[in-house]
Amino acid sequence: MKTSTSPELTTFAEDVLRGLSSTPKQLSSKYFYDDEGSRLFQEIMKLPEYYLTRAEYKLLTEQSEVIGNAFTDGADAIDLIELGAGDGTKTAVLIEHLLGQKIDFTYSPIDISKEACDALSEKFSVKFPGLKIEPHHGDYFTILDSLRNGTGRRKVILFLGSNIGNFNREQAVDFFRRLRAVMNTGDRIFIGFDMQKDPRVIVRAYDDASGVTAAFNLNLLRRINRELEADFVVENFSHYAQYRPVECAARSFLISLKKQTVHISAVNRSFEFEQWEPIFMEISQKYTAAMIEELAAASGFEITETFLDRENFYCDSLWQPK
Repeated sequence: MKTSTSPELTTFAEDVLRGLSSTPKQLSSKYFYDDEGSRLFQEIMKLPEYYLTRAEYKLLTEQSEVIGNAFTDGADAIDLIELGAGDGTKTAVLIEHLLGQKIDFTYSPIDISKEACDALSEKFSVKFPGLKIEPHHGDYFTILDSLRNGTGRRKVILFLGSNIGNFNREQAVDFFRRLRAVMNTGDRIFIGFDMQKDPRVIVRAYDDASGVTAAFNLNLLRRINRELEADFVVENFSHYAQYRPVECAARSFLISLKKQTVHISAVNRSFEFEQWEPIFMEISQKYTAAMIEELAAASGFEITETFLDRENFYCDSLWQPK
């Protein structure tokens, strides 16, 4: 493997090597979000088929008062900490309510990207001049551990957007157990879950008619070409999405349209693709109430309150450590 000046690039190269050497081949969805990927995802969230963002935004808007009450619940002040805040559109709904209620709180977004943290801080500083904001960039668990006994106030950790759906059950339990290990007894975590529903509605959300989701997935091949000096011919791959109701899981793939060889200079390897061979790209887990309860119990939490939108499309669940 070539020596890289960037540890992130080395990790990217190693993950791509590992994924394309696997059977079946796979690529990690965490690498979707370069600049172009982030722009395309902003487009996805506006699509008529992509109900997830609208459902959670509406839920937070309509139930901000009861959610805010559940966050404080006897606490005089809280630290609101968000894991991977994105553009902050949904979080802004909660912040506006808490500020309007004169709740004493500090908002701390955590993101692996310093640029993302800085952009959100600047945006919220303009939108909410009175907001106390303390951004952190780096690993979620390391930062949370450093904040564990900082103020002595209740921490309310936000993990919105159904991001947990990108983990399988084993990964989700491990993630929540690691969070539990850096939380105090009185802390809370507020998690977005996309609920099981008509399979046709789900499939359309991951295979929109205008092809934006396809472009989003295929963009990862362009990123590999650019950053790892590969020679993927993007037109030789096609996006395919499916939903398995028994497993409550949507999955997306890139399908090789022909027999072909791809060389990646950064790992000094060539990879053979058979015609119609898939690359597994992403899982998007959907949940039932029973699945959420089981996940909380297995991770060392208990459910404090559950908030559903009117159509039961989406759930934001508030947990506390057992």
